[in-house]
Amino acid sequence: MSKVILDISMSLDGFIAGSNDNQKQPLGDGGQTIQSWLFSGDQPSRYNEFFKLSSTNRKVFDDPIPKTGAMIVGRKTFDIVNGWGGSHPIRDVPIFVVTHKAPETYLENNTSFTFVTDGIESAIQQAKEAANGKNVSIGTASIAQQCIRAKLIDEMHLHVSPTLLGNGIRLFDQIGTEHIKLESEKVVDGSDVIHLKYRLLY
Repeated sequence: MSKVILDISMSLDGFIAGSNDNQKQPLGDGGQTIQSWLFSGDQPSRYNEFFKLSSTNRKVFDDPIPKTGAMIVGRKTFDIVNGWGGSHPIRDVPIFVVTHKAPETYLENNTSFTFVTDGIESAIQQAKEAANGKNVSIGTASIAQQCIRAKLIDEMHLHVSPTLLGNGIRLFDQIGTEHIKLESEKVVDGSDVIHLKYRLLY
């Protein structure tokens, strides 16, 4: 059965990017430290040699990929990374972009993009259909927040960097006031990162 999984790197004080994020620095001021674990080792990912990881981190990074059938991101992320030049680092996984208006032109090479203009519930439904039983991955703050408010996330895979960023884009802003209990399923002490896996108990 398909699960909706938030899979994202963050600083210890809760930021997924620094301030002033833009196309020249997608992770904002100082934000590159949040994802340094993806490039701090000597073992390439089995799915993209761009990522160089320690053995522990590579297992955490690689294991979910064959179980992932679709991804959902927000329009801001899509624009900042310029649609990954039409080819997301994880090949052959369709990406659904939640937006108010689809762009008139965009690049599409190894990755297919679908622009969803009628809300997060529709994006989840379309992504699950495309995933065909595999999981749907969420990797941006705005989409995560919308999914948490709508109780659509099943699990959180958080990769916590030993960094206090101080400001930027917070992961858990605007998630509502309702208390949500999490069940800890796994903790992995990686290189320059702690990997946490939680199940959400709505």
